[in-house]
Amino acid sequence: MPFQKVQTEKLSTSVIRQVELLILRGILRPGERLPSERELSERLGVSRPSLREAISELQERGLLASKAGAGIFVADVLGNAFSDSLIRLFASHDEAVFDYVSFRRDMEGLAAERAARFASDTDLRVIQAVFDKMEAAHPKRNPSDEARLDADFHLAIIEASHNVVMLHMMRSMYQLLREGVFYNRSVMFKQRTTRGDLLEQHRAINSALQARDADASRAAVIAHLDYVEAALSDHKKAERNEEIARQRFEHEQRR
Repeated sequence: MPFQKVQTEKLSTSVIRQVELLILRGILRPGERLPSERELSERLGVSRPSLREAISELQERGLLASKAGAGIFVADVLGNAFSDSLIRLFASHDEAVFDYVSFRRDMEGLAAERAARFASDTDLRVIQAVFDKMEAAHPKRNPSDEARLDADFHLAIIEASHNVVMLHMMRSMYQLLREGVFYNRSVMFKQRTTRGDLLEQHRAINSALQARDADASRAAVIAHLDYVEAALSDHKKAERNEEIARQRFEHEQRR
């Protein structure tokens, strides 16, 4: 008969399972510091020796990392998603920029469709809260807060899609975007007109999601990223035209 005796799970194993799920589901994020040993043992209701055993095992698995004098942190598991050589290759070719936008359009369109269908009410409140912060940041002359919230808004939608593979893959992609691997994000927020257009596009995405309209949510994301692609293309053309103009000017100065 295919039955085995039920065995009581070690407390440390229960802790490991809980922390693993929190990382898998994107609740604990790379670089996030865990509470102190005392606080964490109280929250989990386990002894400190059991907690230490669990943390040691999670460190061996590469999910947690210890920093001397600072504490225990969620490891930067996303850092290994792309090799350094591939990142440099992305950064040196415009083709990668437009392939990246195309990839985002496909994946985030699907994520928005899934979020409209599967998001909990709390998920939608998170998305609304991030959009409200975007609106509050919009009047500021410095666009850095709005640009940061732009990424947070899109990641909140991906989180609300409840697909953990998509979540970790897209977080990795957004990390490269934040580091300026694909393009300088400030380009998209330099002009007030562009910033206004982007805010309205995010408003349309948010409205469709709050209405749980899957088709409209996907269409709004696609329209937004079509705009991003066109803006980047115009910027690249303007850069090329300026380079040619400088060459002509320098040549004219020498005549």
